[in-house]
Amino acid sequence: MDPISLEELALLDVLHRIDQGIELKHGDSEIRERMAASGLIEDDEQGLRLTPAGVELCKSLQHRVAADAAAEKVLQERASGDAAADGSTQEAVPG
Repeated sequence: MDPISLEELALLDVLHRIDQGIELKHGDSEIRERMAASGLIEDDEQGLRLTPAGVELCKSLQHRVAADAAAEKVLQERASGDAAADGSTQEAVPG
């Protein structure tokens, strides 16, 4: 699986801001319109809010971010372990 894209991270950021009631930036109007057309948000007299589909997408993206972080940690641990194993192997070989 590919790591989460920058576009998906930006979408997650906008979903979080809407969910927390934080006013969107001026440049967010295009994504706001696309999200409303996609059924991810509702924009009415009560203001912006996530639809059930928007909530589910937000959860899914959060899981992807967490999975990417966990995978990166495992890769770093393996790299550290491989480096330590290479160092101990070299020391055991008579010189």
